[in-house]
Amino acid sequence: MHEMGIANSVLDAVRAETARFPGGHVFKVGVRIGELAGVNPDALSFCFEALVRGTELEPLELEIAYIPRSYRCRACAHSYAAAEMDSACPACGMTEFQFLGGDELELAYLEVENGACAAGT
Repeated sequence: MHEMGIANSVLDAVRAETARFPGGHVFKVGVRIGELAGVNPDALSFCFEALVRGTELEPLELEIAYIPRSYRCRACAHSYAAAEMDSACPACGMTEFQFLGGDELELAYLEVENGACAAGT
């Protein structure tokens, strides 16, 4: 289960960022996970909660934004999220496309007691 390693890496990043804000308390961390990243969001949440429990970071909350695969049609320039394994353009039916996203795995933000801190986007 590589989600445990990912959860641990997220917590390491939170600790590193927290050191930049003496006296601040991080209460939420947001991550973006693409459909193609190979990460199970439920497993990641479970691992994250297990690692946070009983630490100085408790009750840190993890918010996951799940990002679908997205493409831009090379024929008509329509941007779209792919449904299932079909990557054909819903506007014109062509199958030549440019990949736009869906493989993300990134720390998106931290919410600190006095506001938000952008991180690693």
